[in-house]
Amino acid sequence: MSASGGEEIIRIAKRMERMVQKKNTAGALDLLKELKNLPMTLELLQSTRIGMSVNAIRKQSSDDDVTSLAKSLIKSWKKLLDGPSGDKDQEEKKKEQPPPAQNSPEAREESSSSNSSFRKEDCAAPSDFITSYPRAPSTSDPVRIKCRELLSQALKTGDDYITIGADDEELGAQIEESVYQEFKNTDAKYKNRVRSRIANLKDVKNPNLRRNVLCGNIAPSVFARMSAEEMASDELKEMRKNLTKEAIREHQMARTGGTQTDLFSCGKCKKKNCTYTQVQTRSADEPMTTFVFCNECGNRWKFC
Repeated sequence: MSASGGEEIIRIAKRMERMVQKKNTAGALDLLKELKNLPMTLELLQSTRIGMSVNAIRKQSSDDDVTSLAKSLIKSWKKLLDGPSGDKDQEEKKKEQPPPAQNSPEAREESSSSNSSFRKEDCAAPSDFITSYPRAPSTSDPVRIKCRELLSQALKTGDDYITIGADDEELGAQIEESVYQEFKNTDAKYKNRVRSRIANLKDVKNPNLRRNVLCGNIAPSVFARMSAEEMASDELKEMRKNLTKEAIREHQMARTGGTQTDLFSCGKCKKKNCTYTQVQTRSADEPMTTFVFCNECGNRWKFC
């Protein structure tokens, strides 16, 4: 792309951003027509965030021509993510070949490969904005409105939401609506639930959660009810799993280590179900120190 072309895109991006801020889309159609004739690059798309401005103008404008042209531009920009033309040629060849039988080994292998690749690579952009879920009803509650705005902002963490093309405001509203329908009010439990969704969406170490929500792989109603363990990244899940194993191992060692005896009486529960171990903590000519553990209440003490 020529330098002048890049400068024109930057100029248009700034004008559109001012339009969005003022919520005045007058003249937007002319700017969109100019954009249509300018070659776009992925670098410019990400640096100028023009996709976000075009999407906002699409939602603010009541002009059908503006809406249609904005959708067309965003759809064409998504193709920048498809990679080099060689990848596209391979995709076209795959489309020409007949699909394998549903239960054949090839079909199962292809399905397994596609599922695993999503966790390793960026989410593939859908053909259009997410419309498979019913639109969330509007609300006049200021607390709910603010929560919807915060959820929408969390969904916009990073640049992937621009290229995915999801309607972040509508998704935020759908998530909030699902949370509200569970609690039926905006009390502390409602706010804590919303806060946990926002924190996990903004987690830079767990981008796949946000991408799954943006792509529609996780429905808003499901995401609204997910536990902290379910939302955690694979790395955090593995860490928690290892910590749990270690805690169980230490607990078992504490209960099984040493020698079982009924010679000691616990000072707390008065039971005589104890285990003791002896350690030489002093000089060799001194008697060993006896450590006693109550198997009933977990009390520990030292017996000299």
